[in-house]
Amino acid sequence: MEATQTVFTESKKGRTSFFDGGLLSYIINSILAAFITAITLGICYPWAVCITYGWKINHTVIDGRRLKFTGSAMGLFGNWIKWFALTIITLGIYGFWLHIKLEDWKVKNTTFAN
Repeated sequence: MEATQTVFTESKKGRTSFFDGGLLSYIINSILAAFITAITLGICYPWAVCITYGWKINHTVIDGRRLKFTGSAMGLFGNWIKWFALTIITLGIYGFWLHIKLEDWKVKNTTFAN
């Protein structure tokens, strides 16, 4: 027996791919992320990344399907420690891969919402 899944498609002004985030929520999220990072001297930067990226992804619709960010700050923090250690061990060489690893983690934790 096969299960059928109904896919709800969204549109905005006739477009099926769009971004619906607002300026006020962007400003609030940016200030919150910067405040968290500053007050913890960068220790909670992974949480700030999750707040910022989650806001961006959760307001994005591609081909009528809304995206959903499922990553957590704790999940990123574990990777962050590992990446930081590898950067120190390799005398900074691993740092060239950090942006790629972070982007890979973001994509791995991005799905289509139901």
